[in-house]
Amino acid sequence: MPPNLWIDIAGWIGVVSLLAAYALVSTRKLEGDSPLYQVLNALGSLLLIVNSGYYRAFPSVGINVAWIGIALYALARWKFTTKARRHEVKINN
Repeated sequence: MPPNLWIDIAGWIGVVSLLAAYALVSTRKLEGDSPLYQVLNALGSLLLIVNSGYYRAFPSVGINVAWIGIALYALARWKFTTKARRHEVKINN
């Protein structure tokens, strides 16, 4: 199997992941700040970076690096606020 076939498969999985995230938020199955939404975005962007980098489509690499950064920031913020809420509940009880 040629190596570029695996790169193409990674790219298509990335596209499906990003579209699934967008569809789930658009149909209100997920919230925009939910961990699953952010993971789908980060995974999709990572796979598209692999594909775009292989084909030297550097503007696409750039936007997907930014997309991952946003997703990781949102996940970190979610984790921090969830941990803070748990701590607050323990203090109040």
